[in-house]
Amino acid sequence: MSSNNTASRSNPTGSFSLMNLCRRVIFDGSNFMDWIRNIRMVTRYEYKEYVIDKEQKEIDESTATPQEIADFRTHERDATKVACIMMATMTAELQKSYEDYYPFEMHQDMMERYHQSARQERYEIISSMITTRMKDGESITSHMQKMQRYVDHLLKLNVNFPEELAIDIILHSLPSCYDQFRMTYHMNKVEVTLSKLQGLLKTAETGLKGKLVVTIPTPTPNSTPVLAIGKGRGKKRKSPSKGTKGKNLDGSCSSGTKKGFVTPSDPKEAEYFYFHEKSHWKRNCPKY
Repeated sequence: MSSNNTASRSNPTGSFSLMNLCRRVIFDGSNFMDWIRNIRMVTRYEYKEYVIDKEQKEIDESTATPQEIADFRTHERDATKVACIMMATMTAELQKSYEDYYPFEMHQDMMERYHQSARQERYEIISSMITTRMKDGESITSHMQKMQRYVDHLLKLNVNFPEELAIDIILHSLPSCYDQFRMTYHMNKVEVTLSKLQGLLKTAETGLKGKLVVTIPTPTPNSTPVLAIGKGRGKKRKSPSKGTKGKNLDGSCSSGTKKGFVTPSDPKEAEYFYFHEKSHWKRNCPKY
């Protein structure tokens, strides 16, 4: 069985198919991440990916062991094949620059030249994604498509971007009218995909239609807008009349003292409300 696998790998037809696969992405200086991912996929299938990451060091054959000599020659042979694949998938101008390079040196030089631009691009995409907020009047479908493009772009840059993290960022980008949706989502501990989340948000959006969303500007430019939600103009509460200060025990309103009742100036002449007797106060009441 193993001999059949070895024969299939050495089959020229199989190698030709792999070369066709490699040529699907031609390196032109602007697509380094796509190109190196394609190269790694093919060399991994051929068990030769190690030559991209491992430097081949010279040996002294007069003092080296037979195994060390065999390993060196195998590494040199594999590196030559991978270098040819890498050269064949470049533009003619780049081929002139890397004609005498082995895969390890070639990869190191490209990382310094082209990977920095990829890092800058990744930084800009992530910055735009985490600062994006759903605009007033924007549909949830349009907003989700925009956020999905950010995720797809990061994946093309070979960034390991978990879907759960993307969902958290999307939920954070929604306005305050989706607070109830966010709370329900976290309380139920729902695990969904991005497409499933879009369906749930569209259902929530349907329930929010007809409500007025007003953005109130804040004093500071960097602060988050406050969203007030309602179905229309609210009714103003009537202010109480100036003469109304409280209610009597029977429910009628009073503005101070009762009509027809005069508070005596001498406490001895005042009538105690409980026993209805004059000069009968709590502090000197023998019946209390």
